[in-house]
Amino acid sequence: MKHLSHKRIGKGYPLVLVHGYLGGQDMWKFQEGLKDNFELIMPSLAGYGESSKMTAPSTIRENALHVFELLDYLKIDTFNLLGHSMGGMIVQEMAALFPDRVKKLICFGTGSIGVLPSRFETIAESRANIIEFGLEQTRKNIAKTWFMDHLKGDGYKLCLDEGSKATTQAALASLDAWDCWDGRAQLDQIKSPTLILWAKNDRSYDWNQQEILNKGISNSFIKIIEGCAHNSHMEKPSLINQSINDFLI
Repeated sequence: MKHLSHKRIGKGYPLVLVHGYLGGQDMWKFQEGLKDNFELIMPSLAGYGESSKMTAPSTIRENALHVFELLDYLKIDTFNLLGHSMGGMIVQEMAALFPDRVKKLICFGTGSIGVLPSRFETIAESRANIIEFGLEQTRKNIAKTWFMDHLKGDGYKLCLDEGSKATTQAALASLDAWDCWDGRAQLDQIKSPTLILWAKNDRSYDWNQQEILNKGISNSFIKIIEGCAHNSHMEKPSLINQSINDFLI
């Protein structure tokens, strides 16, 4: 495979959506209604989803360059850009590397410090759990933390279905990528108008991370989602989709 697998639907100005850890292009199932206003480009990162046969890189920058390679292949020069969780780290890198290509940016449930100082468990603990108990069990435990109540709705099942496509190599490489990434010094290179979307009960990225993003990106503002956890786009998709539309249109 020469470039990332992806789903491309809809019409209008391109909106590129970059999924997070243990995800894939179908993690955006509840956002596909946005196709009425945008051309949605939803890649699966290397080692995940339909790109699972690709070797996953161990740096955030390499992931970002993979997405640019796909967009170049698709002949998409400028675009709106949204990244969730680890995908939010990747889109920060993209917007800092080539600021003229990103019209508007959405940093969703993410932060600029890869080590995730207030995460529900440390990166070292996640790595150890994958090695000791296997990716399947670790994936189930991690995905539960992404919801207020993982038994409500279809979001948790969607996460497990998408996560089942991920390779252990990718899961471990992504943790290595977080460990060696710190995006704070390059936030001032992001010139796009930026929406910072954050759920109040997020157990992966805390409020401090949102303040760092807001202070570091000159043209940015924060929108707080009440009554949701990390995967608020699955818990309250209508609210999240409306927030995306309101910002981009």
